[in-house]
Amino acid sequence: MDFEELEIRVGRLNSAFEENTVKAINKNVTARNWLIGFYIVNYEQNGKDRASYGEKTLQMLSERLNKKSLSYRNLKLYRQFFKEFSLLEKPIFDYVLNEFRNEEKLLPNSAKLLPNNSSEIGQTVSAQFKFAEKDLQIAPEKMFSQLSFSHFTLIMGVKNPLARVFYELETIKGVWSVRELKRQINTNYFERSAISQNPEKMSNFVQSGSEKMQLAELGKTPYVYEFLGLKDREVVEEADLEQALINHLEDFMLELGNGFCFEARQKRMLVDDDYYFCDLVFYHRILKCHVLIDLKARKIKYDDIAQMNMYLAYYKHNVMQKDDNLPVGILMCTEAGKELVQYATEGIDENLFVQKYKLNLPSEEKLTEWLKSEIKRENGGRIDGRDF
Repeated sequence: MDFEELEIRVGRLNSAFEENTVKAINKNVTARNWLIGFYIVNYEQNGKDRASYGEKTLQMLSERLNKKSLSYRNLKLYRQFFKEFSLLEKPIFDYVLNEFRNEEKLLPNSAKLLPNNSSEIGQTVSAQFKFAEKDLQIAPEKMFSQLSFSHFTLIMGVKNPLARVFYELETIKGVWSVRELKRQINTNYFERSAISQNPEKMSNFVQSGSEKMQLAELGKTPYVYEFLGLKDREVVEEADLEQALINHLEDFMLELGNGFCFEARQKRMLVDDDYYFCDLVFYHRILKCHVLIDLKARKIKYDDIAQMNMYLAYYKHNVMQKDDNLPVGILMCTEAGKELVQYATEGIDENLFVQKYKLNLPSEEKLTEWLKSEIKRENGGRIDGRDF
C-alpha cells in the first residue's frame, strides 16, 4: 500500500460510515415518529383513563415530556403519520426489534396490540380505491428504507390517494431530494403527467433534470435536528459575513438599552410544512411589542420584505398577547458598502403610535453607522476593495 492508496481507502471508509450513519438516523427518526403515533392512537382508543384527558391528551403529553421534538404540533403530526402510513408496521417493527434487542419495552409484545381499527386507519391507496393491495401499493419495506420522514410529511399533504402513490414512486425511482419532491408537488407534476400524451416520456424528462437526494443534506433537516436535540441556530447555515454581523448585532441592540430584552435567535416559525427563521427577536418592554430583526449580507430583495411581513403576521396571530402592541420588523441588508435599513410597520395607522416607535427604536442613521463599522472590521478595513 502506498500513500495514494491509503488516502483512497481512508476516504472510502469515511464516506461509507458517514452515509450509513445518516441512513440510520433517518430510519430512527421515521421509526420513532411512527411508533409515537402508534402509541397515541392506541391510547386514544384503548387507554384506561383516556376519558379523563379527552381532547387535551396531546397538550398534556407535550407539557409532561417537555421536549421540542415532542411539541403538541409534532405529536399531532406523528399521530397523523401513523394513521396514514399504518402499512409501515412490519418494516418498522422488524427494524426496531433488530436494532434494540435489549429494549423489549420499546415495542408491544405483538402486533396484535395495534389499535382495533388499524386496518381502517391506514389511508392506503389500495383500500380507498378498493384495489387489491398488490395492484397499487409500493412495498412498505422499500418506502421505509428509501423515504425520509421529511418526504412522508410532504406526501401527507397530497389529498389524492393516486397522486400519493405517484409521488412515492417517482421519489424512490429518482432518489429525489425533499426539495425536489416539494417542487414537483407544487408544480402539479401528477396532474401534468395525467394529461400528457406520453407520461413515460415526460417522466424520463423530469427525472433527468431532477435534484437527487444527498445524504449529507438529508441529515440536516429540522426533524433530524430536533431528534438529535440540537438548537435552532444550528439548523440554519449562514454565510460567514452574515453570521458575524448577526453575532455582533445582538450585542449592539442590547447595549442600546431603551427597553430591548433578548428573546430568541434564529427564531423558528412553522408555516404549513415549511420552516422559516428570523435572525433575532427582542421584546421591547417600553413599547410592549416584539421587535423582529432580519439581516441579509446582500442587496435587499422584494422577497425579503414579503418574508418580514409574513413574520410580523405570524407573530400577530400566534405569539402576540392581548396587552401587546403590534410587532415591528427591522430589515437590514448591505452590498458593496451601500446600506438600507427599513422598518416594516404594516397595520400601524396612528401617527402618534408610529412616532412612539421611532423614538424608542434605534434610528436608521445609528443602524447604518453600526453596519458600516462592522463591515469595515470584518473586511479588514475595506469594503468592496476600497478603503472605507
